[in-house]
Parts: sequence; C-alpha cells; structure tokens
Amino acid sequence: MRKSSSAEVITTTTTDNTNNMRSPLVPLATLIGRELRGDKVGKPSIRCGQAGLAKKGEDYFLIKPDCQRIPGNPSTSFSVYAIFDGHNGISAAIFVKENLLNHVMSAIPQELSREEWLKALPRALVAGFVKSDMEFQRKGETSGTTVTFVVIDGWTVTAACVGDSRCVLDTQGGVVSDLTVDHRLEENVEERERVTASGGEVGRLNVFGGTEVGPLRCWPGGLCLSRSIGDMDVGEYIVPIPHVKQVKLSNAGGRLIIASDGIWDALSSETAAQSCRGLPAELAAKMVVKEALRSRGLKDDTTCLVVDIIPPPENSVAPPEPKKKPNVLSSIIFGKKSQNSMNKPTNKLSSVGVVEELFEEGSAMLIERLGKDFPWKSNSGLLRCAVCQVDQTPSEGITVNSGPFFSAASSPWEGPFLCTNCRKKKDAMEGKRPSQSPAVMTT
Repeated sequence: MRKSSSAEVITTTTTDNTNNMRSPLVPLATLIGRELRGDKVGKPSIRCGQAGLAKKGEDYFLIKPDCQRIPGNPSTSFSVYAIFDGHNGISAAIFVKENLLNHVMSAIPQELSREEWLKALPRALVAGFVKSDMEFQRKGETSGTTVTFVVIDGWTVTAACVGDSRCVLDTQGGVVSDLTVDHRLEENVEERERVTASGGEVGRLNVFGGTEVGPLRCWPGGLCLSRSIGDMDVGEYIVPIPHVKQVKLSNAGGRLIIASDGIWDALSSETAAQSCRGLPAELAAKMVVKEALRSRGLKDDTTCLVVDIIPPPENSVAPPEPKKKPNVLSSIIFGKKSQNSMNKPTNKLSSVGVVEELFEEGSAMLIERLGKDFPWKSNSGLLRCAVCQVDQTPSEGITVNSGPFFSAASSPWEGPFLCTNCRKKKDAMEGKRPSQSPAVMTT
C-alpha cells in the first residue's frame, strides 16, 4: 500500500518494570563511574515519534519496538527503526522493509549471549543487506532504495546505512554526532574512486551545448548514490554493503533523529537536533519536518523518526549547563573518518562521557566485512554460506578469502564460505565481472 501523503504522527512507548518512587538526581560523573566499574544499571525506555509529507510517495519507514533475540523471552527484547527512501518506483523500498530484519536475524547464530549477539550484529547487518539486494534483483525490477536501519538493545545503538538517509545522535551532553555516512558521489571522493575502479563512469548530466548540470552521477543509470539496494540497471559497483557504527550511550540516554534526504537537503544535523530539543518525540518529529519545509519547501518525500532513549527514574541526571561552544575533543572523536580506515573496533569515551564507540566499519569490500571467525559450519556439518545462509557440501563452498586461482597466499580453506551465487555477487561488486542485465538474471 502506498504511504499516505498527509503528515502523520505515530508514537510507540515501551517501558520496563522500574521503581516509580522518586529518587534524587544523580550527577553524570557518578553514573559514568558506575558504568566504568561495571555496576548494574536499569534498561532505558524508548519513545518514538514519526512525521512525514509525501511528494512522490516513495518513502517508507519501519517502527518495531517489540523484537526479541529469543522468541518468547521478553528479557531479550530490542527495537528496530528504519527509513527506506525509494527511487525509480516503490518496489525496492517495500521489499527491503518486509525482508531485511529477517535476513539480518538469520545471519546471527542462535544461543548467543547478549554480548556475543551485539558483537555479531554488525557482520549480520552486512549479510542481511547483501542478501536483500540479491533477492530483490532476481525479481528483474529496476527500482532501488536507500536504507538507514537502527537497532537499539538497552544502551547500545547500532546503525547501518546505504545511500543518503541519515541517523543523528543528540546526547544529554549536547554533542550532535552522525552515526551514518552519506554515500553521495558528489561529496564522497573515496566512493567515486571505488566506483570508477570497479568499472563505472562518474560524471554530470550533459545538456545541449555540452553543458554539465546537476550532481555527479554514475553511468549507466544516472544514480547519484554509490550504495543502495536494488538499482540493477546501474551496475553492481553500486553496492549494498552498509556502513555500520555501534555505540553505547551512558545512562543519561540520548535522542536519535532518523530521516530521509528530504530533511537533510534542507537541514544540517546540528540544526535538526536543535530545532526539536525539549519536545517529546512525537512533537519533535513534526517540528523537524516543519523546519525542513520552512527552509526548502516540499521538494522531495520528507520522513522523520525521532527516537528517545530515556533512562529509568533512578538513573535520571541533572540537565547540563548551557554550552556556548561544542566540545572540541568530542568533535574530533566523532569527526568523519576515512571509509577504509574504519576496520577496527574502538573503545573510546567522548570527553563529556556520553558515548562509548564500540565499532565502526565502512569498507565496501565484502572480504573485510565478514571476518575469519564467522561460524561457517551448520549443525549438520555442512558449510553455511555467510550471506544467504544456504548449506552446502565442502566441495561446493568457496571461501571468501580465496583468490581466483586459490593461491597459497589467499588462504582458500579459511572461512567464512560463500555459495556460488554469493561468490558471483562478491566478484561483481569488486568489478571482477560485468554486471548482469535484467534479461539474464536467474531466479
């Protein structure tokens, strides 16, 4: 069903069994000290608001606050919030909204502890994005979609994205940070170099007289993004491999603003955060959309989710004193990093003690995203494809680490393993074979 074109607000609240008795406010430094000492703290509650206006009707969103790592066990609950900004039709956005979460969950081994599950989540997100792209492309349709997909488990937030929708974190300390990276060819030099090295051409639209207009695009197809799901008419160097960032908030909590580019074409991350501070989530989402429309008008689908991660009463903190300038050290910690340098988990605290960065990775190379410690054997002893989760015999499995000629240096027998179809997809994304046209795609 096509999304309503009128502005709409949806509010979802989940609460925990917390003590309702009033307790004194606890200084932020005290809470951070407890966290560093490993003291037990309560789980936050989540409140979400949504607002949007449609111009083309290609934006979709997902609000799912009642997920469970172990079905039937409420103590394993987590929440998912996502934006899908479709283009060239709505098919890709709808398909990914309906299937991506299941694909991600199927890529995480069962019977993991919560800590192990969170550690496996970034790799599972990569597998889920790639599997969703492969399944949709088999339909032979040419639409595509950006995806910003956010998982909240307790105080841990994991954001995965392809395209130019964005997730912004506004913390109790007043520091605004991007948890996602925009994959626009115009702004991202490393992505332009990767696309051209893989066989794509990057340039602007030519009009009469040889004049070049508009943003940089990839040809054929004319897509201005370097990563998306779908878009089989463009070329498989436009990859579905997401940038993933995982952070842990302090007990002060924080606010996430997840929105399509209709917001970010009009507002900076700082402006969006400042425009809705002090408002409850449902009104905050409306205010962000209103501010974007006031600044630019309705030129594109405009969708916004505001998600508040709220500490329980016993962990409430006094509001910070107004700050004239953002903290310089925090800006350095959360400054943009090189796409290819995000390959090592980090363990840093920002200077205001608000956010601990657990993991960040932005490489478009599948071999760098799956890792050698992937559990590659199924219960039956068969090899399991790290992307599509299909079991295969040892003679059929091809390790993601193997080179084209299985040289000794390529470690061909180290996992994880890929089935034949997923290996072809990997090679295509790296420019090792031509992209298939819709006429020859197999089901």
